[in-house]
Amino acid sequence: MKTIDHIPTNKIQRASELVKTGVKIGGNYAKYYGKKVLDSGHTRDELNEDNAGDIYDSLKSLKGSALKVAQMLSMEKHIMPRQYVEKFSLAQFSVPPLSGPLVRKTFKKYLGKDPEDLYDSFEPESINAASIGQVHRATKDGKKLAVKIQYPGVADSISSDLALVKPIATRMFNLRGKDKEKYFKEVEAKLLEETDYILEVGQSMKITRACSMIPNLRFPQYYPELSSERIITMDWMDGLHLSEFVKENTRKDVADKVGQTLWDFYMYQMHVLKQVHADPHPGNFLVDEDGNLIAIDFGCIKKVPQEFYDPYFELAKPGNINNPDVFMQKMFELEILKKDDSPEEVKFFSELFQEMLSVFTRPFHQEEFNFGDKAFFDEIAMLSDKYSKDTQLRKMNGNRGSKHFLYINRTFFGLYNLMHDIGARVMINNFKRYLGPA
Repeated sequence: MKTIDHIPTNKIQRASELVKTGVKIGGNYAKYYGKKVLDSGHTRDELNEDNAGDIYDSLKSLKGSALKVAQMLSMEKHIMPRQYVEKFSLAQFSVPPLSGPLVRKTFKKYLGKDPEDLYDSFEPESINAASIGQVHRATKDGKKLAVKIQYPGVADSISSDLALVKPIATRMFNLRGKDKEKYFKEVEAKLLEETDYILEVGQSMKITRACSMIPNLRFPQYYPELSSERIITMDWMDGLHLSEFVKENTRKDVADKVGQTLWDFYMYQMHVLKQVHADPHPGNFLVDEDGNLIAIDFGCIKKVPQEFYDPYFELAKPGNINNPDVFMQKMFELEILKKDDSPEEVKFFSELFQEMLSVFTRPFHQEEFNFGDKAFFDEIAMLSDKYSKDTQLRKMNGNRGSKHFLYINRTFFGLYNLMHDIGARVMINNFKRYLGPA
């Protein structure tokens, strides 16, 4: 694969790259409408394919938070057109890597030495390259190691990238008023945290210790003395990426084992630790030859405040969803409804969220749930399609909900998609077996 010797880091360079992409997309639409005139049955598939390719090619050259957006969008399987999901999913672990000189420069700057002086061996060609960093193999003292190196300028370009994305997001989600800034600040804070590799090593060590009792779950060991703000050294873990495991696995018992482990891992974090690995995409998990799940990336950790946790999970109870007084109270606590809402807005958003929650919280209404059930995910997709086309919703202020919804909902959407890909049937409250004495 071709390597990258330079990444645009200043706002003008990055904006220029996006403008060029906009021109290409304009050309794609012109071509589409031209063919539509000649053939009224011509579908948007080709348009989506061309647009997805041009957008992805632009983002992968920018890397950083721009590419992270593509990675996040690839998880929205029931919202995004198939062509975008397929192309953007490449951002999870398959983008052009940094060249050798850039890798060496990063080591000299952040650890003060060349990689050959730190490890017994170091492979200059990366094994995986993703949105904000790439991974190299190394060895030291008889141990196989994975060394993650962050791309230059990623942290410095986050604010400018979000400034470019903000007007588009504001229009797409119909955000109004000053209060909308809380969402952008939440995203910016999380992206900045993901570029702090010292923080990531600390989070990784803390969560792996806390979850070490969950069976069939493995983690790499981390080496702070060989890590820095932009470099992480950890054990090399052998296994298939989760997406590869899904394609190759034919045994239902192994699928259920992996799915149960993944579910227990997330429920224990959410309900016990009150902080959660908020980036559940296939590139962050491996499955070894014994069917153990391996979690390998803890850059995005979302803390769940008690004042959000309580009403959020109280709305997962059928009795509360169907009790008008309790339901309305929780809607206000979660900032979905506001005191200055009109009667029309209260009615509209109450009905919308009641319908969505009745479907989305269904796994929590049962002791055992089959995430391989296609009908359940078809129902979610139908709701997404219904409200994406709702003309009344487009007229409403989309600035709804606590800022904590962004990453908690992202976590559950991502987790549900992974569970569906695995096709697992799981015991919902199995994680309670790992609680300590009261």
